[in-house]
Amino acid sequence: MTLDARVRQAHRWLSVIFTVTVIANFAVLAMRERPMWVVYSPLPFLFLQLFSGLYLFARPYVAKSQNHKRA
Repeated sequence: MTLDARVRQAHRWLSVIFTVTVIANFAVLAMRERPMWVVYSPLPFLFLQLFSGLYLFARPYVAKSQNHKRA
């Protein structure tokens, strides 16, 4: 499995985990005392998704510029 495929698969699983934590966050909104660990639980997954998404976005452009340098 290539690095691109691993990053893409990790990005997909991170989006699933992020969605579950956001749904849990909305479920906790009904409570008076919201535990802060639930409120902030989506953030690590959001940042990991940001970095993996930026990598997946930039990868084709980097590969295209490397191909131009070789030619």
